[in-house]
Amino acid sequence: MSSRRTVSLVTLGCARNEVDSEELAGRLSAGGWELVDGDAKADVTLVNTCGFIDAAKQDSIESLLEAAENGGKVVAAGCMAERYGSELADALPEAQVIGFDDYAAITDRLDDVVEGRPLVPHTPRDRRTLLPISPVERDASRVHVPGHGAFAESTGADGTELPYRAAIPRRRLTGGPVANLKIASGCDRRCTFCAIPTFRGAYISRHPDEIVREAEWLASEGVREVFLVSENSTSYGKDLGDVRALERLLPRLAAVEGLDRVRVSYLQPAEVRPGLVDVLTGTPGVVPYFDLSFQHASGTLLRRMRRFGDRERFLELLDTVRSRVPEAGARSNFIVGFPGETEAEFEDLVSFLESARLDAIGVFGYSDEDGTEAKGHADKVPEEVVAERVDRLNRLAEELMAQRAEERLGDEVTVLVETVLEDGAYEGRSEHQAPEVDGSTILYGEDLAVGDLVRATVVQAIGADLVAEQDEDRPDGEAGER
Repeated sequence: MSSRRTVSLVTLGCARNEVDSEELAGRLSAGGWELVDGDAKADVTLVNTCGFIDAAKQDSIESLLEAAENGGKVVAAGCMAERYGSELADALPEAQVIGFDDYAAITDRLDDVVEGRPLVPHTPRDRRTLLPISPVERDASRVHVPGHGAFAESTGADGTELPYRAAIPRRRLTGGPVANLKIASGCDRRCTFCAIPTFRGAYISRHPDEIVREAEWLASEGVREVFLVSENSTSYGKDLGDVRALERLLPRLAAVEGLDRVRVSYLQPAEVRPGLVDVLTGTPGVVPYFDLSFQHASGTLLRRMRRFGDRERFLELLDTVRSRVPEAGARSNFIVGFPGETEAEFEDLVSFLESARLDAIGVFGYSDEDGTEAKGHADKVPEEVVAERVDRLNRLAEELMAQRAEERLGDEVTVLVETVLEDGAYEGRSEHQAPEVDGSTILYGEDLAVGDLVRATVVQAIGADLVAEQDEDRPDGEAGER
C-alpha cells in the first residue's frame, strides 16, 4: 500500500463535531494518511455530518454530493451517518457510511474504501442503551465514544508517561489561540423535541485528569482559551458520582500554565447550582459567561418540552449572576412554534427577552424530528404562523442585542486578539463573546499579535459587535498580557 494516501476532512455542525474531526485527523495522521486542503483532490473526502435539524441534514447531503462531484471516494461520518446508517447509504450511493464505532479503526475503514472493499453501514441503534460507564467495558463491547477512553492508555508499557498525542490522538485543524475541549458526550435528558440522546448516547463524562492533560497539551500548542463543550455541561460528573465535578474541574483548568481563559458552553438552567455560579463568577481565569439553554420562557410550554423553569426563575438566575459580575455575558437559544404554542405563551417569551438583556439570542422555528416524542404531538402550529413568529422574534432579538451592546459603551474589556486586520485594527473577542456563536470586538491598537490579551475601552457598538481602543496605561513595549 502506498504511504501517500490523502484525505480531505470536511466538518459540519457544532463544536463537538469539530473536536471529533480533530480526533479523526489525529488517528488518520498516526495511521499514515496525509491530510490535504479541501481544494486539493484527495483519495478520500471524509465528511463529518450534522444530523440535528432538517437544515443541517440538508447541508450534510449537499456537502456529500459536492464532494462526490469533485471526484475521489466519499465517506460520511458524524451524527447524520450515525443516526441513519444504512438508510443514508441506500439513499446516497455516492457515499459510503460509517458510524462512531468505526472511528477507532478509521485508517482501516478508509483503506477499505480506497481498495474498493465496500463498507457495511451500521443499522442505527438507540445508543443510550449501549454505553456502560467503564472504559474497559466500552472497549470490550466495541462501542466507541468519540474523544473518550484514552486516559487509561496514558502510560507506556514501562510505566513512563506518554506525550499527550501518543495517548489521545488529536490533531488541531484550525490553529489559533482558541480551542474546543470536550468534557463529555451524550445526554440523559428526555426533551420531547430532541433526538440527540438516541444517536449520541447516554451521558458519559471524561475523567477530569484526562481533560486537564488535554488542556495542558493545547496550551503547549499556543492555545490561550479553551471552550468546554458537551451536550449538557452542567451534568458533568454525575456519572462519576460527583455532582460538583464541574465546580472542581474549572479551577484546575484555570491553573494550567499558558491558559488565560476557560469558558463553558451549554448550561442547563435547572442544574446551575449556587456553587457553580460562585466558581463561574469568582475564579480568576474562568470567564463569567453563561450559555444558558432556556429554549423558551413559558412554564406551561416548557413542561410540554419536558423541561423546567419559567420566565420568573430565569430572570432570577440572571439577576443572581449580574449581582456578582454586572458585566457577565449571557446568551441562549429559543424554539418558536413548538406544538400547541399559544399566542399567550409566545408573548411570555417576548416579555422574557425584553427583560433578560442577553448578549446573544438564537431563534429556531420548530420542526418535527424523527424519533422524538414531539413529532407525535397534536396541535401543530401552522407553518405560516411559525414563520411569522420566527421573523418577529429575530427582529426583536437583533434590536435587543444591539441595545445590550450599547450598554457596554465605556466599559473596560479584555480582548483576545484572533485576527490582524489593517491600519492598526485587529479582531478578537471580549470575555462575554464566545467563539463563532456570539459577536466580536474590533480593536484599535499598536504592535499587537494573534494571541495577545489586551485591555481596551469600548467606544462603539455595531449591532451585537463592539469597537474598542487599546488602553494606554501599559508600560512601553508591553503589547499584551502573555
